[in-house]
Amino acid sequence: MRPTILDDAFFSSLGSSDLPIEDAESLPPLCYTDGGFYEFEKEAVFNHEWLCVGRESWLKKPGDYFTTSIINEPLIICRDTEGRLRAMSAVCQHRAMLVAEGRGNTRGFVCPYHHWAYGLDGSLINAPAMNRTHNFDKATIRLPELSVEVWLGFIFVSFDRKAAPLGPRLRGVEEAIAHYDLADAEDVGDVQTRSFPWNWKVMFENNNDGYHANRLHHGPLHDFVPSNLSSFPELSGDTAGYLRYNGTLHPDASFNATQKAVLPVFPGLTDEDRQRMTFANLPPTLSLVLTSDMVIYLIVRADGAERHSMDVGELVVRGARDAAGFDERVGQIMDAACKIMAQDQHVDELVQIGLRSRFATRCRYSWQEGAQRQFNGWLVPRYQACWQRIQGQRRGDGR
Repeated sequence: MRPTILDDAFFSSLGSSDLPIEDAESLPPLCYTDGGFYEFEKEAVFNHEWLCVGRESWLKKPGDYFTTSIINEPLIICRDTEGRLRAMSAVCQHRAMLVAEGRGNTRGFVCPYHHWAYGLDGSLINAPAMNRTHNFDKATIRLPELSVEVWLGFIFVSFDRKAAPLGPRLRGVEEAIAHYDLADAEDVGDVQTRSFPWNWKVMFENNNDGYHANRLHHGPLHDFVPSNLSSFPELSGDTAGYLRYNGTLHPDASFNATQKAVLPVFPGLTDEDRQRMTFANLPPTLSLVLTSDMVIYLIVRADGAERHSMDVGELVVRGARDAAGFDERVGQIMDAACKIMAQDQHVDELVQIGLRSRFATRCRYSWQEGAQRQFNGWLVPRYQACWQRIQGQRRGDGR
């Protein structure tokens, strides 16, 4: 059995991943493979950050709900009778059966095992045959609730009921993508969900990597977005996200065989917006790929040290779905996008295999990997602060 890697020296060594891009090096490979580190990471990141779970448009009327999970916590996201968004554990407070699966519309959630019934607000409404149980008060029992916040139409939840509001910490990202008016954009269709056998950070890094763009994807589907036109704007240090711009060889570039927009262009875009693609990242869960005629969103959900799930959806200008030939034009884009994502997913799986190797090492970065250093700049302070907090608790000093 390998001894734990979690000690002061390890967390001190992470500081070299948060240096300027010219000096930085990647995170240690064990951050992507080690089960003990993943358990630590749940406390350092997932237990306290805001986590994207879906779009507000998925819940149009009272009783609408969908289920999801992250770090193996089954969740229900619903709209209650008063129209309020709620996020709750899907775990029955009797014998831990899940009270909901999938999505739909309901008046409440009934555990199929013993028929305990919960309202849309999570309160326990009925518990059959509990009348002989001593000191049982159903008024004190409810599905545990999470904090909820909506940003540009995306629903975020937090296990930390004291988490600082997300919106104010995303002003820099929001200003950069404001012209897309994402809160009013329309979903193209149902979200697609898949599971993958690699660490969530591998996926997040790939979603955001300008260095590989027209190397791995060399050819007519990507050469008009060259790696050497990548740039990485600096945002304020407390921003809960980061950006990559990638200039294009012509305006209104789009991932399809024509290389040009085939759907209505987002009307608020400036000439500068239309001459580039924008990649916005809100770790640890949301990546956005913004082009002139479509926004692809990727919701990354960690499931373990070496596995995660990802929900993929697309947004277009409101009203675009009514245009003639809409389905065919979306098909053109998704055909190209799926080929590109298949290339990405193939290398991601091989990267995870490589990270397990005794020969895997920390590496230096190209300037075209500036977003990886930004990601490290988000992660490393959280890792180090959590480790210091844990050590302080062990010493009893509360730091």
